[in-house]
Amino acid sequence: MRPSSSRTSHGFRGLASLVAASAVAVAAGGTVLIGHPGRAAADPIEECTATTGAIVAVDFGHWGGGVVRGCDAHPTTGMNLLHNAGFGTTGTEHDGPGFICRIGNGTFDSGTQYPTVAEEPCTTTPQATAYWSYWIAEAGQDTWTYSRYGALTQKPKPGEVEAWVFGGTDIGGTSGAPTFTPDSVRAKNTGPSPSATASPSPSPTVPSTKPGDPAAAAAWLAAQLVNGEYMGNWAFEGADFPRTAQTAIALAAAGTQDPALRKVVAYLAAHIDEFLFPDGPAGKPDSRAAALLALVAESTEGDPRAFGGRDLIAALTEHVCAAQGENGKCTAAGDFYGAASPWTQAWGVIALRRAGVTPTASVLARFAVLQCADGGIAGSMIVAGDNCEADPVATGLAVLALRGTGGGEAVAKKAADRLVAGQQADGSYAPYAGAPGDTVSTAAAAQALLAIGQGARQSAAKAWLGGRQGKDGGFLPDESTTDADPAATEQAVLALTGTDPSTVRHNPNGATTTPTAPAGRTPDLARGSAYLTAPANLIGGHYYEAFPDFADFGLTIDGAFALAATGADDAALRRIVDFLDQQGKDTGERTVNDWTGIGTEYASGGSIGKEALLAEVVGRDPRAFGGHDLIAALAAAVCAKADDATGCAGPGNYTWATSVFSQALGIMAQYRAGDAANAAAAVTYLKSLQHADGSWPSLVPATGDSDVDSTAMAVMALALVPGDEAARAVDRGVSWLAGRQLPDGGFPGASGNSTNSAALAIQGMTLRQSAYAPRIAKALDSLAGQQNADGGFNVASEGQQGSDVRASTQAVGGATGISFGTLRRELGGTPTPTPTATATGTPTGSPTPTATGTPTATATPTSTGTPTPTATGTPTATATPTSTGTPTPTATVTRTPSPTATVTATSTSTATATGTASSSPSPTGSPVPPGMSVTPPAGGSVVQPVEGPLAGGVDGPRNGGAVPAGPVQARTGTGSLATTGGEALGLASVAALLTAAGAGAVLVARRRAGSTPGRHR
Repeated sequence: MRPSSSRTSHGFRGLASLVAASAVAVAAGGTVLIGHPGRAAADPIEECTATTGAIVAVDFGHWGGGVVRGCDAHPTTGMNLLHNAGFGTTGTEHDGPGFICRIGNGTFDSGTQYPTVAEEPCTTTPQATAYWSYWIAEAGQDTWTYSRYGALTQKPKPGEVEAWVFGGTDIGGTSGAPTFTPDSVRAKNTGPSPSATASPSPSPTVPSTKPGDPAAAAAWLAAQLVNGEYMGNWAFEGADFPRTAQTAIALAAAGTQDPALRKVVAYLAAHIDEFLFPDGPAGKPDSRAAALLALVAESTEGDPRAFGGRDLIAALTEHVCAAQGENGKCTAAGDFYGAASPWTQAWGVIALRRAGVTPTASVLARFAVLQCADGGIAGSMIVAGDNCEADPVATGLAVLALRGTGGGEAVAKKAADRLVAGQQADGSYAPYAGAPGDTVSTAAAAQALLAIGQGARQSAAKAWLGGRQGKDGGFLPDESTTDADPAATEQAVLALTGTDPSTVRHNPNGATTTPTAPAGRTPDLARGSAYLTAPANLIGGHYYEAFPDFADFGLTIDGAFALAATGADDAALRRIVDFLDQQGKDTGERTVNDWTGIGTEYASGGSIGKEALLAEVVGRDPRAFGGHDLIAALAAAVCAKADDATGCAGPGNYTWATSVFSQALGIMAQYRAGDAANAAAAVTYLKSLQHADGSWPSLVPATGDSDVDSTAMAVMALALVPGDEAARAVDRGVSWLAGRQLPDGGFPGASGNSTNSAALAIQGMTLRQSAYAPRIAKALDSLAGQQNADGGFNVASEGQQGSDVRASTQAVGGATGISFGTLRRELGGTPTPTPTATATGTPTGSPTPTATGTPTATATPTSTGTPTPTATGTPTATATPTSTGTPTPTATVTRTPSPTATVTATSTSTATATGTASSSPSPTGSPVPPGMSVTPPAGGSVVQPVEGPLAGGVDGPRNGGAVPAGPVQARTGTGSLATTGGEALGLASVAALLTAAGAGAVLVARRRAGSTPGRHR
């Protein structure tokens, strides 16, 4: 289908001039056409070398052209590089110039920008099969990497090569890469030779086979146990302890064979010395035994420091080789004593990190020697100079072990690239070059692919594995073997359940609990809020920009959610809300209605839902916000059937809502408005997208991937839905989220160890706060580590650093733990009050008052003066509205015990009201991090949810928590954050759309998206 057919975009007005081709002069070098018929191939561009400047190459092959490259000797961003290298660009009307929709150059077709208007109108985000994808290769790298950032945020490094290719790619950038190599277009000189790295493989074809059944596989494993206790081996009598330990981990991953798992764990604990001390009790512990037994303990929620009476963590940390030797037990310094395989070295690192222990530098450095030139990890404990033959199992384990470690990140990155390059066309992995795919290699690789965000490749590997499962439930080791094999089955179970040795967690003795985590850091939300409201970021105090003079309305709402969650700057929040409500315009004369497309045939349900949700959060009427009845528009946007012409993937999907994020937004807005009946089909559709493991995909229709951000959004939406079915879906989703946590507390997203994903995961896990409090604390500590001196947050722990507005909106709001479904920060109506007088009052009482009566106002309150609150401990307040006005106290709420409090407020208001308000303590604890202080300014109040969360809410009842027919209930108070409530809806790096403000064509969406690049903004 041509991009300009039925999936055309919103008929937005304004910015018509952006559609015209723009000519940008070359600032630092020329452009050269490569391979175009009738033109000579280019020589290197002298201004750029292997150590200075950057090259950009654009492939016009889709239109019969060649590859055009240009140089910028001093690039600052990817966009700057394009323009200074002589390329003109045009963005979309919906997303702004930062999302590159057209590219042209004077050396090809007289500078015509492609695709032309006839092919692609460039009004909303282009289709995933027909857009400019963005690729990077740093100096010395001869493989392309799909950019995690947009052109506005990507910062080219000296000697870097960037490429733009028209076509499409998948969510992990595993297809659609340039057909030319970086070396063919980079500046050539006598600089350093590029290191040997892996070449990307073609995207695998997902075989049409039935999906694998991990429960059947676990049952097969349990049936192989001798006396129900251990795995045997035909080669010797007695227990095969390594096999038994790995079977235990697989049974824990499946979670369906608890009686068998209990017996296996008990057997290993009772016979620990036989496995741990092969040379007798007086000898040194065997590192393979220590690592595997520690993983068994950690996977089943036991204590690796006291398993079978042994401290397995000490057995690893106290027995690291200082040098080669020790009777052949140490191949080199840094080995775990007796480690005969890189598998053992990786298992040991994973076991230590799960126990909260940082492996020594020598242990991590050992992997650099074990790494082959192509990035894979050797299958044996080689030393420098030895022949290196990569093993996919060792490579996958190394990725799992080293991700997020300061000393091993570079090795992990190369190993991950090797895994991507090594996948065969059918989705499988071969144990060695020239061999057919086998189950153990493919399953081990699939585990690592999921961890690095390669969802499409992981799905292909899982599909291949499904074809290897026998009728008895066991897995065949390869295509030529007819009998199931324990080793193959163990690895397959982990792959099919979306787990790996670093994440398996199941208590066979009862409910799964999380070990208590030590108290850690929490983000400084006051500084974070200040960063978001800084004039350089919040343009005119009203909106954020996707590109100069182009408002990003979705990101602006994200910022408003963050400010509502912290309560740190009601004045700034009010300015944003008024700007949107009053249909304020950006420099290009666009309003929020142009972004949502409301009233047009391309009205985006996700965008409308997000705007409505903001109105509900701040206490305004979503049925009369921004000049529209947003709730009626949402009801009209619920699809009756699948229809490409209306952007409907199926009945219950919202029109032009192409992600789970968008679907969840619409549901939350409808439920909060009391329109549950019209949301019923949308809820059913969202439930249908949940995977068997509890996760949700990123895209609509589902793509088979599992996404942290989307799962967090889905559970927040379903937490508003009454009934056991929704509650179980929330439980399963939150459990899956917790299992994705990385050793450093972060969470994986499209940008790597993602700030957005960690923040959203915190909000999701807070729905079941009592069960996941230690994990929440660990995630908060990870977020705090990504906060910069200016208060903003990095996009991810790896890659280029520096504060990013989009990441910061999510981090600031998400760190409060408040769900979007219940976030409330009462601002009152529009317009902003005009100061007229001063009054003083000193309220006392409890910080979480409830309201009785129904105050009604007939006049606009006015106030003047600057309230000066002072507080010690936990302030409380009592206020009674009268016919002449309502005092509006302000308070500083500090989450630390103290016996007294003094709160001073200076304000006045003129209003006519009826009703009374009184304060009373609330037994519901706030999810705001311990030690956080929040000062709600005068004129704003936070509304708390009703006592006893809604069914499926924060530790709420699984049934009996009926939701009233009207809007979600709340009670008004002052000086306290809501105990449950909303996220700061950030772009979050979904598999659907890659992050980054001005995400220069970094999009992956199945259908035409009515949103800006990156999530549904």
